[in-house]
Amino acid sequence: MTAPSQSLPAAASGTKPLDPRIETISWILLVLVMISVPVWGSIYAVYMACLISINVIATVGLNITVGYAGLLSIGHSAFLGVGAYASALMWLHLGTPLAVNLVIGAVAAFAIGLVFGIPALRIKGVYLAIATLAAQYSLYFVFQQWTSVTGGDRGLSLPKIDVFGFGDTGFYYVVAFVALIATLAARNLFRTRIGRSFIAVREKDYAAQVLGINVVSTKLIAFGIGAAYAGIAGALLAAFLRIVNPDQFTLVSSVFFLAAVVVGGRGSILGSILGALFMTLMPEFLREIIALVSIEGADLASLLSPLREIIFGSLIVLFLIFEPRGLVGFVDRALGRSENVEARQEH
Repeated sequence: MTAPSQSLPAAASGTKPLDPRIETISWILLVLVMISVPVWGSIYAVYMACLISINVIATVGLNITVGYAGLLSIGHSAFLGVGAYASALMWLHLGTPLAVNLVIGAVAAFAIGLVFGIPALRIKGVYLAIATLAAQYSLYFVFQQWTSVTGGDRGLSLPKIDVFGFGDTGFYYVVAFVALIATLAARNLFRTRIGRSFIAVREKDYAAQVLGINVVSTKLIAFGIGAAYAGIAGALLAAFLRIVNPDQFTLVSSVFFLAAVVVGGRGSILGSILGALFMTLMPEFLREIIALVSIEGADLASLLSPLREIIFGSLIVLFLIFEPRGLVGFVDRALGRSENVEARQEH
């Protein structure tokens, strides 16, 4: 049985590979935009750019697990919580610098990801989703009830970070730099043996085993790497918001990142970036639209506010119906990269 081709990366789905010159120019433009945001943008723009960069890191990590390795996970935000709490505790009790906290957050989330990745060795599909759902609620329970360490519902408050005396701008550049490095690392991961093993296991784990791939370790590593990316994002989120509490790492947040993967494009690093952009900016855009239609003297915005969630959900459904490959499918068509292998449904 063949997996649907829309879940494959370009090389695997029969899509024409992107011209290296176009890809290089795209990365250069992306870097220039990231560098220039504090120059032309307001404080709000810098805030949103930080949030987008953090969400990109988390979405890339989930896409490694879900899109490339084919392991369904709906407990991703719990691993963000592990990274956030681990880094926050190190910062508060040991005064470690941000760079060390990022490493601690990644390592802690990687280790917990390996533990909760064990069910992936024997179960698949919806059963694996239920197992990761258990991980989501188990870790949330720990965050909420281990009050002597996590602070419970009150959470942990962190001091403001000042990077080289540049304040929020300096922190933005740190976040943007980490997001860029993490994205490039993920892109190059699938040029390595372990990255190709993820794709082989996703397509057919029995065939991968015949080819000499250790399916057990490959699945565990896929979960661990995806969780490590979440841990880095969580550590940055803690430093960014200066507070860590359980309500930041709920099932709703996990669904947010899973939707970003689906909307952007499964099995695509570009799709992860586009999905994180869409999921972060679209609610803000809809909020502004609703605010504009408010009538003076009438609180129409509060009445229409629930419609924002309905419109947002409808947009995601429309993507699934009309462009299953996500936003990356629009990019492919815009660049004239058509699929030469027909999508075949799994039976």
